[in-house]
Amino acid sequence: MQKLITEIKACTICENHLPLGAKPILLVSPSAKILIIGQAPGTKVHESGIPWNDQSGKELRRWLGVNDEQFYNNKIFGIMPMGFCYPGKGTSGDLPPRPECAPQWHQQVLKDMKQIELTILIGTYAQQYYLANRLKRTLAETVKSFQEYLPKYLPLVHPSPRNKIWQKKNPWFEKEVVPVLQQIVKPFLL
Repeated sequence: MQKLITEIKACTICENHLPLGAKPILLVSPSAKILIIGQAPGTKVHESGIPWNDQSGKELRRWLGVNDEQFYNNKIFGIMPMGFCYPGKGTSGDLPPRPECAPQWHQQVLKDMKQIELTILIGTYAQQYYLANRLKRTLAETVKSFQEYLPKYLPLVHPSPRNKIWQKKNPWFEKEVVPVLQQIVKPFLL
């Protein structure tokens, strides 16, 4: 798998479309049990090279009920975004993940991650790609129906500070989804 990771880190397939250049960011290991598939790195993550090393990552770790050491333990978690590089700024947040990454790399990575017991799909892009025709009409409906996708997948809203409004409008998420997520994750931490 190290050879594949080296290939991915050297990828420049969409470099001409990236305002900060290509800097693929992922953290995967054949021994990981839980795979987190998010959108794409933001500017802070691009700068540090550490996935989820921002406010969104802090919130995600709170939802998971884990500390930094547990989160970055690649025997527990694998982290693979839909787009490995920062895609640039849009009118209301970052641009969508580049469409080249997932078809180019995801299946190759997953082939080497045979220990994965749960894949957490964060946001619409990951859910559209992996749940396809099983998606509900809206993101809220998909997330609220999370039990239907278990034990293989668990869809979540993105933990971005921009989604605080969504969370306030959907208090069931914190009451119903987060406790189940923590309950599922806890045995992997022991």
